[in-house]
Amino acid sequence: MTDVPADRPDTDRPDTGRPDEDRTGESNEEPTAAELIGAALGGAARRAGLGAETGASTQHVVWGAMGGWRGILESVLPSLAFVVLFTIRPEPLVLSLGVSVGLAAVFTVVRLLQKSPPSAAIGGLVAAGAAALLALWTGNAADNFVPGLITNALYGTAMIVAALAGWSLIGLAVGFLLGEGTGWRADRRKRRAFFWLGIAWGVLFFLRLGVQLPLYLTDQVTLLGTLKLVMGLPLFAPLVAVTWLVVRALYPRGE
Repeated sequence: MTDVPADRPDTDRPDTGRPDEDRTGESNEEPTAAELIGAALGGAARRAGLGAETGASTQHVVWGAMGGWRGILESVLPSLAFVVLFTIRPEPLVLSLGVSVGLAAVFTVVRLLQKSPPSAAIGGLVAAGAAALLALWTGNAADNFVPGLITNALYGTAMIVAALAGWSLIGLAVGFLLGEGTGWRADRRKRRAFFWLGIAWGVLFFLRLGVQLPLYLTDQVTLLGTLKLVMGLPLFAPLVAVTWLVVRALYPRGE
C-alpha cells in the first residue's frame, strides 16, 4: 500500500474556512472567535426553524423563523396585554405587568409540559420578568421597554460593526448553517451580499431604536407599546424573507 503524500489536499471535506487539518480530520489549531460565533449563530438559526435545505420555500422558512402560530402568540400576547391593560387602567401598574409576565409564564409551562423546545418561551419569560421588575422598581411604566431598547442598540451595533469589519454576522450564521463555515469570505459575491444583509439588519434594529427611544423619553407608554408591536414581527418577517431569497440565490439547491 502506497503512502498518501502529506501535502495532498483533502477534497472530500467541504471548505470551512479553517486552517489546515491533519489526515485524522482534527484541526491543528483551536477554533477562532469567528468560528465559535458562527457556530453559535448557525445553531440558533437552526433552532429557530431555519433548516439547511436551500430548496425550502420562503414561506416555510419565514413561518419557521417566527415559530408558527405558537411563536407569534408568545411574541405578541404578553406585550399586547400590557398595552391594553395599561391603557384601560394605568393603576395599579402591577396589574398590567403581572398579566404580561403571567402569559409568558403560561407559554413556558405549556412548552415544558409538551416537551417541546422551550428556549423561545423561556427567553420571553426572562425578558418580560426583567422588564417588569425594572418598571416596578422605578414606578415608571415606560421602563418596561428599556430591555428592548438596549437589545436593539446592541444588536444594531453588532450587525453593522461586524459587516463593516468584513465578518457579517449573517454570513457567519449562514456559513455554518449550510456547512461552509467561513469559506464564504473567499467569494466576493457572497461577501458583498452578506455585507449588505448585515447592514440591512442593523438598520432595522436602529430604526426601531430611533422611533421608540423618543417615545420612551417623553413617557408615551401606550404609543411606545403599540409601535413596538408594529415594528416587531411585521418588519422581522419581510427581512427574513429577503435574507432567505438572497441565500437561495447564493447557494443553489444541491450545491
